Amino acid sequence: MTKPLVVVESPTKIRTLKKYLGQSYNIAATVGHIKDLPPKEIGIDIEAGFKPKYTYIAGKQKVVRSLKKAAGDAMDIYLAPDPDREGEAIAWHTAEILKKKGRRFHRVLFHELTKNAVNEAIESPQELHCHKYEAQQARRILDRLVGYQISPLLWRKVKGGLSAGRVQSVAVRIICERERAIQAFEPEEYWSITAHLEDNAPPPFTAKLAKKSGEKIKISDEKASNATLEALAAEKYIVEKVTKKTKKRNPLPPFVTSTLQQEVIRKLRFSAKKTMVVAQQLYEGIDLGPGEPEGLITYMRTDSVRISKEAAGEALQLIRERFGENYALDKPRFFKNRKKSQDAHEAIRPTSVYNTPEKIAPFLSKDQLSLYRLTWQRFVASQMKPALINQNSVSIKAGPYLFTASGSSIQFPGFMTLYLSADAEIEKESQKKKEPLPQLVEGMVLKLNKLEPKQHFTMPPPRFSEASLVKELEENGIGRPSTYAAILSTIREKGYVDLVKKYFRPSELGFIVNDLLVQSFPDILDVEFTAKMENDLDRIEAADVDSLEILTRFYSPFKKELDAASKGMLNLKGVGLPTALACPQCRAKVHIKVGKNGHFLGCSGYPECTYTSNYTRDEKGKIHPVEPPIEEVSDKFCDKCKQPMVVKQGKYGTFLACSGYPDCNHTQSLFSDNATRETGVHCPQKDCGGNLVERKSKRGKIFYGCSRFPDCTFAIWNKPIAKDCPRCNANFLVEKSTKKDGTSLACQTKGCGFKEKA
Repeated sequence: MTKPLVVVESPTKIRTLKKYLGQSYNIAATVGHIKDLPPKEIGIDIEAGFKPKYTYIAGKQKVVRSLKKAAGDAMDIYLAPDPDREGEAIAWHTAEILKKKGRRFHRVLFHELTKNAVNEAIESPQELHCHKYEAQQARRILDRLVGYQISPLLWRKVKGGLSAGRVQSVAVRIICERERAIQAFEPEEYWSITAHLEDNAPPPFTAKLAKKSGEKIKISDEKASNATLEALAAEKYIVEKVTKKTKKRNPLPPFVTSTLQQEVIRKLRFSAKKTMVVAQQLYEGIDLGPGEPEGLITYMRTDSVRISKEAAGEALQLIRERFGENYALDKPRFFKNRKKSQDAHEAIRPTSVYNTPEKIAPFLSKDQLSLYRLTWQRFVASQMKPALINQNSVSIKAGPYLFTASGSSIQFPGFMTLYLSADAEIEKESQKKKEPLPQLVEGMVLKLNKLEPKQHFTMPPPRFSEASLVKELEENGIGRPSTYAAILSTIREKGYVDLVKKYFRPSELGFIVNDLLVQSFPDILDVEFTAKMENDLDRIEAADVDSLEILTRFYSPFKKELDAASKGMLNLKGVGLPTALACPQCRAKVHIKVGKNGHFLGCSGYPECTYTSNYTRDEKGKIHPVEPPIEEVSDKFCDKCKQPMVVKQGKYGTFLACSGYPDCNHTQSLFSDNATRETGVHCPQKDCGGNLVERKSKRGKIFYGCSRFPDCTFAIWNKPIAKDCPRCNANFLVEKSTKKDGTSLACQTKGCGFKEKA
């Protein structure tokens, strides 16, 4: 009889599991999901209680044959995809495929890939979790109902290729609303006054003006500042109160998915997507010697801060050995979960604290080591004693005015010896810049050296970075640990937002689509509504509510909004969005429209008036038409018909075109005599702004260089293709041809290694 089969999700786990399970089991991988809703139809029978129609994912027939062959006549199948909702769905679909009379299916959950954890999971299998599967299925149905019914509306009303998503559209709305808040913001002037003071003994120090007559002072302009300075110049500066206290600062809990992403984005400058890719590698197993793969961290999709007693005890033991008894707690520290947290998984922690970063550094890549070190330090620090911070503050009376000054010093570093969060590091740096306070006593008269006024302006709310957007999504209950990275990637890939200098900004298309969706689907785009839906999915998993009830309650009002939008949503291909601008030709209203080449301004009097223009928005969001540039005749002549070439603006910037168009459509780069063709690929050099164009070397060999040469000297031999790398997000791939492999597309980013058939 065939050995029992263990089915995992990822092929990279197989080697790690073989090390622990030996020859007693066959092990096979599903390579992700096997079944899903069909890609070319909605795939849900709404009338039959939202019954989903699952089909094999394209290309997965080979995987199915492999699974059936590996199962053979085995009577025990251990289903071990990832321990989350998506993994549960894969387990159920695998069981359906391998179903056989008398065959037994066991669900095993590997929260970490270590010998003890793997053997315990195999020896204590569970039943398949029907409610967790129902929650995943309900989430998939909801997403399909929204995406496959709103997206066609956008194709008809705006342009083809657009998409809407139940969660991604809410994320875009959050970014758009923040941008509009920035545009609407009007800075307010205010002034601060700093007193430079000293006692008879050094050091001198500064104090900030805080109150007048017991009330918080507000100095609105220079006139008020000067009046205050005049009054202060005549006053005595007397120490009113000195406060000294020692404050305990406790460490943060170990990472959950959202805090891991936030901290790694800020400290290591990884994207959320890259963070999860590297974390997955550490979870699935790293070779710590020939044939010795070992999972280094626990499962990385979790919102629980729970840790096992064994892990906490091991950390305390290491702390005593490495740092001494003074740094170790008397008993383990455990952290409380928030109410909505799912407690199925532990927090993200090293599987063994004795796998120190220094010990395993030779076996890890640079990125793996950086992320592992952060995870290891955060977990070990969570079991160390608190830091003790000496805080001194002083209030200084000057007539009716009150100045304050503060300073701090570390009495005992505790956990801070090992780990500081990004916020704590910023705070530490700001404290370093403060001068220490001298020894002051109440009633002491101080010498005033000078008063320093300073003008300030209030600042607008900041744009979202990847880290702060993940935090915003988590705090509002939008998405779950497994979806944050996907949400951030999707909204960029769809062209709704851009990441400019590490901060999200809505594109014009993002503004247009968001405004249409908010107007037509106020519930779907509502933050609270979406958060409630996420909670409902959690309730389905906990068996507190039936999935059919949730789906029915959602679909009834959604269908009404959908029908209304089908008739009432503005058509940007035709009517367009009204603006406050008047047509310069006929004085009719100008509308924002969308065509095959993007958004533009068009007269509402079309077809009688054919006025169109490109446009930009200023920092306040106001629309400004862009006058088309006058075609400038160059000193170059067309290689094909010898007519003069003219300078034109195109989708990828300035270029030369034959003045004989449309009879001759020859074009070439403005910056090179021998450049003949645009590639449609932006130059990858940071802040360049150029495009890659085809050129010829002095010997006649074709290569591809930046259109901004000689200002930018980037060049490659292989032809660039305008397609993002799915592994590292590089903005293009290159075409390569060999006798062995034929033509393929590959990523040229160092260390990526992505390659696919052309």
